[in-house]
Amino acid sequence: MPTYLLSFRMPGDYVSTPDTRAHWSAFFDTISTQLEDLGAPIFSRRSVGETGTDTVLGGYSLVDAESLEHAAALAERCPLLNDGGGVDVGELTDPSATPATT
Repeated sequence: MPTYLLSFRMPGDYVSTPDTRAHWSAFFDTISTQLEDLGAPIFSRRSVGETGTDTVLGGYSLVDAESLEHAAALAERCPLLNDGGGVDVGELTDPSATPATT
């Protein structure tokens, strides 16, 4: 089963509170069977290139999913979506792999 990176993009003014931490715990509980690596929050950061004007990198998780659509469905449960943030979802692949052409 492929592994997908969930890259969490926080609003620039995001503040962690007991309520937001409870929402994160509930989110991770709902996707626990797919979690490969819980990940970690990110506090020191630097952006390179275009990364979204109103968001900052907030952390990541690795999940196992049957497809990109399945991984995106897991990401749709993320509490950041209710707080003005988002999640980038990408399949991790072997560095020697060749991208499929469409």
